[in-house]
Amino acid sequence: QLQASGGGLVQAGGSLRLSCRASGRTSSTTAMGWFRQAPGKEREYVAAMSWDGGRTYYADSVKGRFTISRDNAKNSVYLQLNSLKPEDTAIYYCVADPRVGTIVSSTPARWGQGTQVTVSS
Repeated sequence: QLQASGGGLVQAGGSLRLSCRASGRTSSTTAMGWFRQAPGKEREYVAAMSWDGGRTYYADSVKGRFTISRDNAKNSVYLQLNSLKPEDTAIYYCVADPRVGTIVSSTPARWGQGTQVTVSS
């Protein structure tokens, strides 16, 4: 199970920090990441991190503004969202997969419930 939290309402230019705690089948050797889905749009990949934190990947739309991190001791992954824009408004989903490449370019195996991020202009 993947439990995401930390969403909310913020003004443009503000920041939020999303958290996701994994339980059950997710191990410390699992790649984790984030997707998002805006109203009326398809889900899109946001960021991913390998199981050991050695490799990180970002969608071009968030590069330089968002930072992914993880704490394997806590079975958790985080997404720091800075310089938020109204177009970042979406439901953000925590995901996990044995392979980080699958998160970046395909459909991850496991999905958590989403957390809403709303950015006002």
